[in-house]
Amino acid sequence: MSAVSEAPAGVSAIAPHGGALVNRFASEQESEQLRASADSLPKLTLNTRQISDLELIATGAASPLSGFLNRDDYQSVVHSMRLASGLPWSIPVTLSADRDEAAALTLDGKAALQDEAGTLLAILTVQDLFTPNVQEEAEQVYRTADPAHPGVAALLAEPQVRVGGEVTVLSLPKHTDFAEYYLSPAQTRAYFAKQGWRTVVGFQTRNPVHRAHEYLQKVALEMVDGLLLHPLVGQTKGDDIPADVRMKCYRVLLDNYYPLDRTLLAVNPAAMRYAGPREAIFHALIRKNYGCTHFIVGRDHAGVGNYYGTYDAQTIFDSFTPDEIGIVPLKFEHTFWCTKCEGMASTKTCPHTPETRIALSGTKVREMLRAGEIPPMQFTRPEVAQVLIEAMKSN
Repeated sequence: MSAVSEAPAGVSAIAPHGGALVNRFASEQESEQLRASADSLPKLTLNTRQISDLELIATGAASPLSGFLNRDDYQSVVHSMRLASGLPWSIPVTLSADRDEAAALTLDGKAALQDEAGTLLAILTVQDLFTPNVQEEAEQVYRTADPAHPGVAALLAEPQVRVGGEVTVLSLPKHTDFAEYYLSPAQTRAYFAKQGWRTVVGFQTRNPVHRAHEYLQKVALEMVDGLLLHPLVGQTKGDDIPADVRMKCYRVLLDNYYPLDRTLLAVNPAAMRYAGPREAIFHALIRKNYGCTHFIVGRDHAGVGNYYGTYDAQTIFDSFTPDEIGIVPLKFEHTFWCTKCEGMASTKTCPHTPETRIALSGTKVREMLRAGEIPPMQFTRPEVAQVLIEAMKSN
């Protein structure tokens, strides 16, 4: 369905994480005052991932966070997957500074946050300065300190000092690609209320949706009122398919195969961390803030390489009580087209042997697409394959 640029006020069926939807945007009057004082403040330049985190905080997608984690919250998240308050939170959302930048900061003072072009984004109230044990963070959050892991590599490349504190956001970078799909949690919640959806299932993806994903979404849609197809469009690995290509895939798929009155396509501005199980919790809590009551967790959610077990991202939810998480994880096993069942199935429902299952490796699919060959319709919809073929031709 088409995206929603404006949504009326409404009430969602699920409370945001922590009970209230955070809004860290400055008022017009406050913005003028802060901009006037920003030139005299020390500056911190945010990288792409930190800007994505800032957007999550500003819009309430990262509720209850009102800024970047201080030392106590950071240590608690790393070691127990909870904020210092005890509220579940699985990924440290932190701001790094090099030692020279940190030396210019004072506790309870302020700093101007800017992008790499020098554009003012926000004002940070400095509440903490600390130096983390990044090896320990890697082992706890990513379950590995291997620098070949993309999340660990990004962590090890960060400057040494962490700056904790609340942010007041003045502006965010303009989204020029598919801008109408950047809906805030307040907008998606209002849309769900307008549609009368009391239950909504969220689906996280950083890849085109193939038949297996479609099957999961439609099985889930049998249980709830609406589906939020919520692809992540922040920073990903260099070999992942670009966000603009993926968005074209989602649109042709929805236009041809989904009930448009029960589906909403919007984007998640978060960056990928590839933290596997921990990131599954993180993704679920973000979708809870967007108003989802249910969240699909498939095999190797947010995984990369062979760092995580196939269903580790499902079992990690057992670390919390249902009331603590709030959102309901829908756990699905590996799905495929079975030639004997003559339809989509999973290891839970199909009694047949593996050779009856149509399964293609990512390498094989890429080879076919580069050759202009559409993979079997049991693997991917031809409209999606055609978008990918055209994209590969233009590269």
